Amino acid sequence: MRIDAYNKINQMQSVSKINKVTSKKTVSQTDKLELSQAGKDYQVAKTAVSEASDIRMDLVNDIKERLANGTYNVSDEDLADKLLERYCG
Repeated sequence: MRIDAYNKINQMQSVSKINKVTSKKTVSQTDKLELSQAGKDYQVAKTAVSEASDIRMDLVNDIKERLANGTYNVSDEDLADKLLERYCG
């Protein structure tokens, strides 16, 4: 066994001195985020859509009233057209 080779490997692996890391306290530049006008418009539209009701109560109340009065009539052809449009594309 070669002791001199063992000593050289041991020297390479040992740490002789630990240097402290100093942190810089001043910041020269900060990160910045800017939205484009299209992004801002998208945010406004998304907010407006999320706040809007999915049910148009004025139409629902009108149909309820017409059903109660017996004046709500739907054409068979209109119903068939809507069914075909929805399920056949």
